[in-house]
Amino acid sequence: METKNYPEEIDVQKYLLVLKRRWLIASGVFAVFATLGGINFVMQPPVYEGSGKLLFQSNQTSSLTGVGEKIGHLESIKREANPLDTQAIVMQSEPVILDVIKTLNLKDKKGNPLSPDAISIKTEAVVGTDVLKVSYTSDNPESAKAIVDQVMKSYIANNILSNRTQAISAGGFIEKELPRAKAQLEKAAEALREFKLKNQILELAEETRASVKNISDVENELAKARSELADASAQEIQIRRQMNLPVDQAVDITSLSQIPAVQGLLAELQKVETQLAALKARYTETHPAVVDLESQEANINSLLQQQISQSLGYKAAIAPGKLQMGEIKQNLTSDFVRLQSQRLGLEKKVEALSAIIASYKRRADVMPNLEKQQGDLERGLSIAQKSYENLLTRQQEIQVAENQTVGNAKVVEYAKVAPSPAVKRKRFVITLGSGFVGLLLGVASAFFVDLIDRRLKTTKEAEALFGYTLLGLIPKFENNNTSTPLDSSLEKVSQRIIVATSPRTVIHEAYQMLQANLKFISLDRKISTIVVTSSVSGEGKTEVAANLAAVMSLAGRRVLLVDADMRQPSQHHLWGLINSVGLSNFMVGENKFTNSVRKIANNLSVLTAGVMPPNPLALIDSERMTSFIDILSKTYDCVIFDTPPLIGSADAAVLGNMVDGVLIVVRPGVVDSNTATAAKSLLARSEANILGIVANAVNVKHEPDNYFYYNNSRTENGVEKVDTASIP
Repeated sequence: METKNYPEEIDVQKYLLVLKRRWLIASGVFAVFATLGGINFVMQPPVYEGSGKLLFQSNQTSSLTGVGEKIGHLESIKREANPLDTQAIVMQSEPVILDVIKTLNLKDKKGNPLSPDAISIKTEAVVGTDVLKVSYTSDNPESAKAIVDQVMKSYIANNILSNRTQAISAGGFIEKELPRAKAQLEKAAEALREFKLKNQILELAEETRASVKNISDVENELAKARSELADASAQEIQIRRQMNLPVDQAVDITSLSQIPAVQGLLAELQKVETQLAALKARYTETHPAVVDLESQEANINSLLQQQISQSLGYKAAIAPGKLQMGEIKQNLTSDFVRLQSQRLGLEKKVEALSAIIASYKRRADVMPNLEKQQGDLERGLSIAQKSYENLLTRQQEIQVAENQTVGNAKVVEYAKVAPSPAVKRKRFVITLGSGFVGLLLGVASAFFVDLIDRRLKTTKEAEALFGYTLLGLIPKFENNNTSTPLDSSLEKVSQRIIVATSPRTVIHEAYQMLQANLKFISLDRKISTIVVTSSVSGEGKTEVAANLAAVMSLAGRRVLLVDADMRQPSQHHLWGLINSVGLSNFMVGENKFTNSVRKIANNLSVLTAGVMPPNPLALIDSERMTSFIDILSKTYDCVIFDTPPLIGSADAAVLGNMVDGVLIVVRPGVVDSNTATAAKSLLARSEANILGIVANAVNVKHEPDNYFYYNNSRTENGVEKVDTASIP
């Protein structure tokens, strides 16, 4: 049968996704060519018409002294003697044109000054406004613009000259008022400074708030200290009863009972006393053997008392029977001394805190009066400052007026140059052509950059490179949801634990799908211990492990989440825990497992990484870890290990060989193909059971619709509500 070779179907969606990823490059290239087209549009040599606009207003001297309207806000002159038509004639007059020729040094082809008749200025009133349009046509755009601008400037200069006299008279009034206003301002400022210096005030409002907070904090600390003092006193009394020793001799007796010389004499004394008791039972007290032993007893007692005095540094009468103390009584004595010191320290602390509270309250009592006085002084300073600033502003305005910048007219639009219609059409065609070329080159640049970029860009590429089953797709998100968690015990965890903090969202459904896929692959072989890792850091393995553990616990399974990343632990940040005790402490035998694990919810427990060890791999690759995993698999339905990335350490590969399976987290746009290949090779050499991969922080818009299963309208809306940034 004859086989027909059909050409490969063009995947249009694939190319559209490339443009979505590289839109910035394509836009930049297009913008460059569009700009070049625009520059060419501007640089064509057309015939130009320069046109500017003047706004005519009336000037009032009272506005310069502050009595009346502000400077520059002038009434329309249509109701006065000079209408716009009159001003247009003045602008076209010979004196104004001659001033333009002289200022711009305009000359004809023979080098002589240009005749006023050669410059034809057009004026046109804008209907319904006080604006007059001034225009001039020339084949030189700079000349057209310069002449129009200079015509308006020359007219304004002549107009301002007539108003300068009024401005000078107004300036004299302001000059007289400024020294008085400045003196009042300095007086008010000095009064406020002296008040703050006298009462030691920096920021009174902030001090008031801080004082209230400090009093509350110190009172809480005082209550805590008193509670600790009561507890220490009660323990001291109880231990004193159990000691059954004089309080002033408890320490001495305890120290003497631990001196070898004293214990040796006590042993000899006890031996002599035993022999003496036996002889007294057989002989009378006058028997020579009894008398000899009694003499030995007296000598030993004398030596014992000498040794006691020598050891203590002073003479003390302590019965030998009291020196024989057991370990329990010695411990009680040590606890008693410690509690006595603790009680004395707490008493001093209570006294100090009480004094601090009293000091804060004395300061708080005078706060209202100080606030009232400061408010009065600040209001006075504000009034004086505003008065002085207003006068300075008026003075500056008058100086502007004296420098001939205020008159009955002002430029609202300097000259603009417009080309002829024919040239404009030509420029339009060139500009469109530049934009089209820029669009084509922009698309080509986008595809070229995408081609040389070695990072995994889509979930499909990641799955093809690793060759493992895709078990889950987690959309890119940043949680801004404040809905109530499914389990009330998970309310204090990080917002990045999306399945706990934002239930009934598309992210929650994604983790439920991941959990279901793991359940399906464990039908033939039970999978109770899972290692979660990634190729490099930044792919979100920690969040995936935490969310997976949370969603499994919400399904009713007993889950333990173990932070086995003892190089850069992160789980305690997500769950709001303190990483003082954890896996490393348990592995070296410092703590029991029950003291290290933290219960988060009914079915969820977390074992943090603990103190960072010098060699984490030695703890992981040990018999104790193997036994530990076996025990955990019998205690919990599922144990999830958060491990370091594969590249840079062997922790994940070693631990992956001990558990039931390894779950690889892949984040498109972060890991490149070379790194992913190296990670895959490491896993292959470790002979670990690879369960599959989880695509994390997937941009829905960058995935093919026929490949990404969150493509219905409900899901897209749900993602957009939380999809504002990638997972860190």
